[in-house]
Amino acid sequence: MSSGPETVTIVGAGISGAACAVVLRESGIPFRLVDRGPAVGGRMASPELHGRRVDIGAGYFTVRDRQFAEVVARWQQAGLAREWTDTFGVLSPDAAPGTSTGPMRWATPGGLRSLVREMLDNTDTETLDLDQLPDGDMVLAMPDPQSNRLVSVPDSVDYDPVVTLVCGFDAWDLPFQNAAFVNDHPVLEFLADDGSRRGDFATVLVAHTTASFARGYLDDPVAAVAPTVDALKEVVGAATPSWTHAHRWTFAKPSAAHDSTFGSVELGSRRVYFAGDQWCPHGAPRIESAWRSGTDAGRALSRSRLGADG
Repeated sequence: MSSGPETVTIVGAGISGAACAVVLRESGIPFRLVDRGPAVGGRMASPELHGRRVDIGAGYFTVRDRQFAEVVARWQQAGLAREWTDTFGVLSPDAAPGTSTGPMRWATPGGLRSLVREMLDNTDTETLDLDQLPDGDMVLAMPDPQSNRLVSVPDSVDYDPVVTLVCGFDAWDLPFQNAAFVNDHPVLEFLADDGSRRGDFATVLVAHTTASFARGYLDDPVAAVAPTVDALKEVVGAATPSWTHAHRWTFAKPSAAHDSTFGSVELGSRRVYFAGDQWCPHGAPRIESAWRSGTDAGRALSRSRLGADG
């Protein structure tokens, strides 16, 4: 990957950064992709835990965007993604379990990170935690609070934290199928049967906490394990798990949204673009809105660059 003033630096190797990289690659614009983590995917993280991939960030994706649907069709044909379910359970502390039907949710046999890897095929990623702006144009494809460390984001939005707890069980009898929203609970917000999601029927449960609970454990997510397990016993009658894994997401979900699919500012002779799931004027933050944001930012940059070149 080349470097220099003519090279675009994309900071963030999640799906918005990957989508931008795809556009620049197809346009023949030189770029470098930088991420402070050793693996691509961002919040579409799927680490290997106890011999199998587990989605510990985003739980699934939906398909509303027509152009994103074309990408998903390619993933489906390649066996990377599959339709999962349109019905989730609904759990509340003082009510019988129910269900909620919505759009089709999609899942991945190899974890959501596998989709980002497919998009970045043959693209190198530099592991680097930037503390100053590199030369040339940039795309900051990450949460606004992180972008603000480099450039002031116009009308910056805040993010809510989440602690994700992965639990392995010897056996279980869950009061829901596939996944469940948890309402009016101080600790739990969303639960996913990862064996159903993967399609291998492993008894692995992924619990996402409320933001208010997570704020008390950002410095020590391991300390959140015991109270989260207690909450699972209360809500789903789960036994004591045979193993657990806790992960802190300081910037898990945007608490607001921008009114455009990407942003940009001029800094002297360079232009900085902003992309991510917070740039979603037509709905809630989703994987497909992050893809749309990175794609639109890449197209705007390409129009500017190719137009300037003649």
